[in-house]
Parts: sequence; C-alpha cells; structure tokens
Amino acid sequence: MEHAVSEPETTEHSGPGTPDPDPETGARKTGGTPDGEGRGDAAAAAGSGGGPTTGSDAADGSDGAGAADSAGAADSAGAADGAGAAGLSEAEAELVAQQVERERIERRKAAKKGPVESGGKLSGKAADLLAAVRAVESGETPAAGVFAEPEPAPRRPAPEPVRRPAPVFAETAAVPAAPATETIRSVRRVLGEGGAPEALAPQVAAFLGQGAEERLRADPWQLLRVRGVRPEQADGFARALLGTECGPDDERRGRALTVWLLEQAALAGHTALDAPALTAALAQRAVPDPEAALHGTLAEGEALAFQDAPAADEEGERPVRVLVGLERYALAEESLADGLARLIGSVPKESGPSEDWERAAASAQGSAAELLRAVAGHGLVLHTGGEASRAEPARLLGEARRLGLRAWAAAHGPLGRDGFAELLGRFQEAGGPSGTPAPPVATVAGLLSGAEGPGRDDDGSLALDLLVVLDAPQLDVESAALLVESLPDGARLVLAGDPGVLWSVGPGRVFADLLAARVCPCVASRVPDPGPLGELVSGIGAGELSEVAAPGKEVVIVPVRDAGEAVHRTVQLVVDSVPRAIGVPAEQTTVITPGHGGAAGTRTLNAALKARLNPGPGRFGGFDPGDRIAYSPAPGRTLPGHVVKADAEGLHLSCSGDPVVVPRERVEAQVRHGWALTAHQAAGGRWPAVVVVLPGDAARALSRPWVYTAFGRASRHLSVVHGVEQALPRAVAEVPAKPRTTRLPDLLRTQARAAEERAAG
Repeated sequence: MEHAVSEPETTEHSGPGTPDPDPETGARKTGGTPDGEGRGDAAAAAGSGGGPTTGSDAADGSDGAGAADSAGAADSAGAADGAGAAGLSEAEAELVAQQVERERIERRKAAKKGPVESGGKLSGKAADLLAAVRAVESGETPAAGVFAEPEPAPRRPAPEPVRRPAPVFAETAAVPAAPATETIRSVRRVLGEGGAPEALAPQVAAFLGQGAEERLRADPWQLLRVRGVRPEQADGFARALLGTECGPDDERRGRALTVWLLEQAALAGHTALDAPALTAALAQRAVPDPEAALHGTLAEGEALAFQDAPAADEEGERPVRVLVGLERYALAEESLADGLARLIGSVPKESGPSEDWERAAASAQGSAAELLRAVAGHGLVLHTGGEASRAEPARLLGEARRLGLRAWAAAHGPLGRDGFAELLGRFQEAGGPSGTPAPPVATVAGLLSGAEGPGRDDDGSLALDLLVVLDAPQLDVESAALLVESLPDGARLVLAGDPGVLWSVGPGRVFADLLAARVCPCVASRVPDPGPLGELVSGIGAGELSEVAAPGKEVVIVPVRDAGEAVHRTVQLVVDSVPRAIGVPAEQTTVITPGHGGAAGTRTLNAALKARLNPGPGRFGGFDPGDRIAYSPAPGRTLPGHVVKADAEGLHLSCSGDPVVVPRERVEAQVRHGWALTAHQAAGGRWPAVVVVLPGDAARALSRPWVYTAFGRASRHLSVVHGVEQALPRAVAEVPAKPRTTRLPDLLRTQARAAEERAAG
C-alpha cells in the first residue's frame, strides 16, 4: 500500500536535481507571506518541477491548480481595496524595526566606503572583480594570478565607538504606505493581459512601486520577484506580453532567474553560492548562456561576487573560489564579522575589581568555573552543551548581576525563555544572588524589537553589559548581525547552545561558523544530560542509536506498519496511554513529525487530535476556543499557545501568557493547530512528554540533527511511533547536516589575520 510522502520541514538532504518540497518551519504560507519555507539549494531548485502553490498548500509543497491565485490574498486584501494604513501587527512591527536597524548598519558601512548603486554599472574594485570572474571562468587567466593583487586595508577589529541614532521602535514606527489604488488597478490590467492571477496585483505594485505597470511591461520577468511565483509562470506571462520577442536567451530572463536562484538558495540556508554551481543551475533552467546571465546580473548590481581567500595555514596554490550572493546577506555577514571583531578586540566593561570574577570562579566547579573565567577576560565567548548545561549560563548571569553588571539572557522562543527563568529562580533559592524583581530573560525577537529586555541607551545600544544568547544555533545571519550591532562597546556576549541541533530556519550557520573559526574562547560543558533520555540523545549526537535501559518507561518504541496506523497510535498515546501510564496530561504532551503534509503530517495529526481533545465546528477558520495552536508572526518564529476566543477583531490567542490578536485575514497564513509540530517549530522548546512520529514515507527527511532535535525535546518521556525500520539508525549514523555555503568563516579569518599583523607590527 502506498502512502503520500510526508514532506520534510527542511531540504538539507535533497540532492542536486531533486524536486525540493517546501520545508515546514512556520505557519501556512500564502504567496505574499514570507515564512522561511520553500527552501532548496540552487541546483535542486533549478531542477525541480511542479506547479505553483496556493493558500495553505504553499507551505506544504502541494501541487495545485490556480498558480498562486490566492497568493498574498490574506495579507494584501486591504491594499487591493486601496485601504489606508492600519495599526501594525506584531510581524509588521518586527519587520519595520529590523528594517530601521538595517538602514542604520548601511549608513555606518557607507561612511567607511562608497556604496555601489544597485542598477548602475560597476566601477573600481567591483568592476575589477567582475572582470576577474570572467577571466577565471573563461580560462584565459589562472585564478591565482587574477586575484594576486594587494590585499585591501584590513577592517579594524575594534573600531572607535560610533554614536548610533536612537532606533525607531515598532510601537512608534510609521506604517509603510500601501500602493495607490490606481497603481494596483493598472498592474491588475497587465497581469490579466499576460494570463497571470490578478490577485498578485497588490504584491507586484508594492514591490515595483510608482510606474509599476510600465516596469512590468518593460520586463515581464519582474513577476518572478513576487514570492510564490515559479519560473514557468513568469515565462508564460512574458510570452503572453512580448509575443515573438520573448525567448530563453533574453538577458532580462537570465538576470531574473539568477536572482531567483540566489533567493531559493537563501531559503535553503546559503548566504552565497559558488559561481560554477550557480551557472549550472541556470543551465538547468534552459538559460542558453549562463555565464552571460551571471555577468549581466553582476553588472546591474543585482548580485555581488566575492573572492573566498585560502586559509592562512594552507600551503601551495589553491584555486580561488568565487562566490555570488545577494546584497542583503553580504551586508549582514560583513556587519556581523565587523561587530564580532569589535567585541573580540574591545576591553570588557568592569563594575569592580577583577578579583571579584576570580572569587566567583573559585566558588564554582568544572566547566562552570571555566565559563566564568573566560567571560571575565573576553568580549566574546562560546559555550556548548546539552539541556543540563544551561545551569552554567544561569550561574554566570547570577554572578554577573551580583557584580553589578547589567546582565541579560535571550532565548530563541518563549518556551526557552520561561524554562531559563525557572533555572534562575532555582539558582536564587539555592543561595545565589537574589533581589531581582523579574528574571532578566527575554526572547531574541523581543529584545531586538524593544518589546522585551532592558531597552536602549540614548545612543541606541541595548542597555546591558553582558548578554547570554541561548539556543545560539537558531540564530540566522541577519538576526545575529542586528543583535551584535546593537551591543554597546565594552559589552560581553556569550553564545550558548547545543551544536547538534538543527540549524536556523533563515540563511547562515553563525554558531557553527564561529566554532570552526576558533577566534574566541569556547567552553564545552561537562554536565551530562541525566537519565535514559540523556543517554539516548547523547548517543545520537555521537552518531549512535543504541538501546537504553528505561525502567521508568522514559523511552517507549511503538512499531507501526503504515501511516494510518501511525496516526491511530499517536492519538492513543496522547489521549490515553501517556496520561495513564506516565502521568503526563495531554496538554503537556507534544507530537513531532517530519512535515506538515502527507498521511501522517501535522495537518492530519492535528485534525485527529482535535477530534478527540477539543471537538468543535471550527467556525473561525477551523479554530475553536481551547484549541492548541502554533502561531508564526514572522519567518522562523513559532509561538505555541491556545485559542481564547474569536470575534470581529480576529482570533484571540494566549501565547505563553501573552495575549495576541490575529486579524481574520492573517489567520490562515499565521496560525496552525499546535498539538503536532515539526522539529524546526519545536526547536528551543521542551515538554514533559513528546511523541515522535516516523511513518515509513518519512525516511528521506531524516538526518542526525533532525532526530537529535526531535528526541531531545522530551524532559520526562519519549514515545517513538516507528515505521521507518532501518532508516532511523542509518540516518543517525550516516546523514549529518547538509553543508551551507556562507562567507562568515572567510571574513572571520581575514579579521583574525589583520589583528595578528597589527599585534606583530
């Protein structure tokens, strides 16, 4: 019997030329609601077929007719009607705050060197680099000779303090103006002439701005910039508008496909691509001259090329690696590298004599003492370990506050925040520093937006002296850059996390790159996770899936033959077996499965669990009061909670005690039922009981980081509904995380070499 394939939440294990299902890391996606899904590497994206997605199926990779007819309909309904600006949603507020911060970073970098205007011809260094790329790829000049030029002046690892303007926080930021009604109407006419869904008009008008109709007629492949539109659709639209003038060798098509492939690569976690991989992907998309398409994209400033220099300890010649990336990720990585160098090279702020740190370290033991000593003398420190190791950052935070430092911690999500707050409370009860009215813990998103945390100083920096970031592997390159740039000079930063878990939903692998670069102290915790669950998860991290003794039924394996039986057994476990045998109620049990789609994906499991745990008519978009939900206000963020009520304002939720109102038009895009989650959604959270569902068709979605993350979410009991047979131990032993192409390691090496040269000279 065949079953529908459960679509994986990440395509880290898809090979080139393989159709990539959309990863399932956030809420349901409409064409205009970015959610960090749909990732696949450039070659895979180039080779993937399939039609457009629409509505909630856009998040699940489901084929459907209508080519994105409803793409963006939920988020853009008001704009389509020419409605005026309304109050900011949480997602909009966060995006506006991040945009303000990015603009500040751009101004800071522009003060150092002149920018290259997007859309203009390149000159100077950029023109030289473009010529170098052409020479290397044509074989006219050896790569080593092309780039054998004097190195640019190294960036200072610790620049002079820059007075930052106070940021405009989300609460006071102006709402971006919606496209004019006439602009939307004119774009809708063009879309109709080209046979494209007219529902895309608000998104196209918002992206192209004034003169959108003329720009779209001049370059129909601009339609490909709209999220959810596939190259096949853009080609059809261009043929309808241009007629015989349209051809696969059109330079406009080549540039649009180049940018699209880089965007798809970013969804797969890459911040840049090797130039040969990119040209190969263009060839798979029927671009007759991929090199010309790449050169045209670089010449127009729509993408940037970079030289990946050999490491300092390598001997002999090595072919120069040319990377191509989008400007936004290039800016983020360079800003992150500069900010990290500033922290590494600056003198940490002290509020008392250095002997106080030594006394605090002497009172601790093992790796906890090592962490205290490392933080005492360095601006950037890495800390690795499992769940039990969080006690060490908790002690560090308490000791730092006792020493008078403004110390805060930030977790990936509210579950991690609340769990760490409990740790701090236990530390105080055991005789540690006390007197703090509220635990100094926030979420990363809340800290950046100003909704949580200590707030900002007059210069716009975060008002703190020490920041401990938990769940550091979940930091993507843009969030990390914003966080580091927000720290004041003299601040200390500790990045703490488990290197074995899934990487961030967004592009980059910041924590792994820093661990590999070895540019700062790294303290590996020696505190093991206790019990059978700790033993099982530790073995998975080492590539071994071994049987563990579980006298208290901490680990239970439930074999199943097919997806239908997997769903039945999962409901039985959550509703009856786990509450009766383990003593964990259903509301404290979470189900984790590889994807949203398929016969045993989150949609099917949530429907079955709702029917047993909270049956109801689902009058508000399928939801009823009491439903468990997963709310995704922004790409890569999932907030668990439950439905309180629904009224004319929208769907009222409670997420970790915080009230949230989701407008009716955003419910489909941002809210899912939450009894069952994907591993990416569950990352950073812990529950007393977890049921991991592995139907037979999920074998290709499994990897060591996925299994490590899913199994590690349980604190008391883990049930595994097992239908993949030998695919599970094989994934643990043989399928590591798929590499991501990033520039951060090379940037960090350059910074380290520059610092060594200055110290020697």
